[in-house]
Amino acid sequence: MEHVIEFLKKDRKLAKVMESTPLRLPKTNDDVYFTLLRSIVEQQLSTKAAATIWGRFLERFDAYPSPEAVLDKDVEIFRGAGLSYQKAGYIQNIARFALEDDLSKSYMDGLNDLDALAHLTRIKGVGRWTVEMILMFSLGRPDVFPVDDLIIRNAMILIYDVKSEKKQLYKDLEEIALTWSPHRTHACLILWDWYEGQVKGRELYGS
Repeated sequence: MEHVIEFLKKDRKLAKVMESTPLRLPKTNDDVYFTLLRSIVEQQLSTKAAATIWGRFLERFDAYPSPEAVLDKDVEIFRGAGLSYQKAGYIQNIARFALEDDLSKSYMDGLNDLDALAHLTRIKGVGRWTVEMILMFSLGRPDVFPVDDLIIRNAMILIYDVKSEKKQLYKDLEEIALTWSPHRTHACLILWDWYEGQVKGRELYGS
């Protein structure tokens, strides 16, 4: 990873961030199906709430939430775990797709990022952001930039003092991120950790 770190430090503003926030590689899970389920469950939830509901979801199964087991459950069982009807439906869509199509790691590894996006967004409820999380944390793709991620946007606005809005904002952030390519995934890992530290610091000191 040293060559990645040195490359990213060419961006002076990111290098300054890296002084307090080193690159931390998270644990990954190459089970694409399982990671998709978790991504849907955890969407738009705080870290604590996401962990609680994901744990309740897993408790509904003896061992592993296989596609067959998921489709065998009534939606109300998922509602009891804290999932909305919409999310429960999306989870069943993923399970059905896993049985009827291919979510295997070997198949997904044969697709480039754009083809993987096209393949997975055929599942109702799975959007671009969810696929980008799969690319980063399940397939280990090194050059993903999830511009729709709110934390990534907020972190970049603060670090680079971006003043633009709406479509121009997205364009400006994409241009900044291009300087990190082919290691945009790693830059985003740093931004997530840095921003989390900033939020915790403001909470701690009341600012």
